[in-house]
Amino acid sequence: MKQNYDALIIGAGFAGAVCARELAERGNKRVLVLERRDHIGGNAYDCPDQSGILIHQYGPHIFHTNEQRVFEYLSRFTQWLDYQHRVVANVYGQLMPVPFNLHSLEVAFGDRAPRLEEKLLAAYGPERKVTILELRENTDPELREVADYVYEHVFVHYTMKQWGQTPEQIDPNTTARVPVFLSRDDRYFQDTWQGMPAEGYTPLFARMLDHPNITVVTGTDARERLDLSDGQITLDGKAFCCPVVYTGAADELFAFRFGRLPYRGLKFQFETHNTEFFQTHGTVNYTVDRPYTRITEFKHMTGQVKKECTTTVKEFSYAYTGAEGETPYYAIINPENNTLYQQYKTLADSYSNLHLLGRLAEYKYYNMDAIVKQALELADKLI
Repeated sequence: MKQNYDALIIGAGFAGAVCARELAERGNKRVLVLERRDHIGGNAYDCPDQSGILIHQYGPHIFHTNEQRVFEYLSRFTQWLDYQHRVVANVYGQLMPVPFNLHSLEVAFGDRAPRLEEKLLAAYGPERKVTILELRENTDPELREVADYVYEHVFVHYTMKQWGQTPEQIDPNTTARVPVFLSRDDRYFQDTWQGMPAEGYTPLFARMLDHPNITVVTGTDARERLDLSDGQITLDGKAFCCPVVYTGAADELFAFRFGRLPYRGLKFQFETHNTEFFQTHGTVNYTVDRPYTRITEFKHMTGQVKKECTTTVKEFSYAYTGAEGETPYYAIINPENNTLYQQYKTLADSYSNLHLLGRLAEYKYYNMDAIVKQALELADKLI
């Protein structure tokens, strides 16, 4: 290395970029950021496609949060486009809002909807999210019928595709938590702050990492430069005793010493259409009868004006194997996998200067705002 660094960050997604900026700015540390891909931004990376449409290369990312610190922090690096995400489910050609709400009830049950709505509001009150379990425990057979409809037409087949499971394999606790929203609020999120970066996510990351104390190197696999074999971390053959924040997969860092952690992967099929808009909403979930889980149309979310064409992406879920070109997306959380992960976490904790941060490193599902919060809190401790 041509200069000495006070901190090493592996990964330039939200976890790594936020931590790098904080350590560089508040901590006055010289920070080296190593990123395996040839771009910054992690899975939130966006770019124009060949038709000039701004796309999210690794699937749609919609920002929402109730954390004021997170919103104010990111607002340093971007202005916001006011966007309230609304998702509909395509149920055999009928479109209804998800999460299932009172508008969905009207689509699904037609003339019976007013009576069912009256019963639901009388039993639970307005603006509540009532779970399938609560409805199934109700003595009224019609309310149990609503629960069964949501399970069959909105939840179970979508979940089977997403996680590669049969109905019998799906955790009953997960099923029980599926909500029916007793409201006409069609927004997918009810968070206080919602929106999209006005110029896109990539410019946000570029501003965040633009600091004289930060050096970013893309297109380099940190595992080829790190050695953790002797109980200490060496970088390029030299001992590195300063903080190391690792945001990649924990099993990869330790060469799968205890076995591979299971993930679900996603395959994306981008399509350009010679029309201004392809669908009515930013995202349409196909909950019953298609091999893909959803179609996202980016112009709904980004506010881009381009009348002659639009770009969509279909998402297909599959079992991640670690093959070349695959990307792990969703940790498969269960007791067995948690036990396996804990072996890697214990090993990582044996290095006093190594910190695991983010979805892959912590083997958890985090929304973007939660990752930013975690990164800010880790930076607080390190500073």
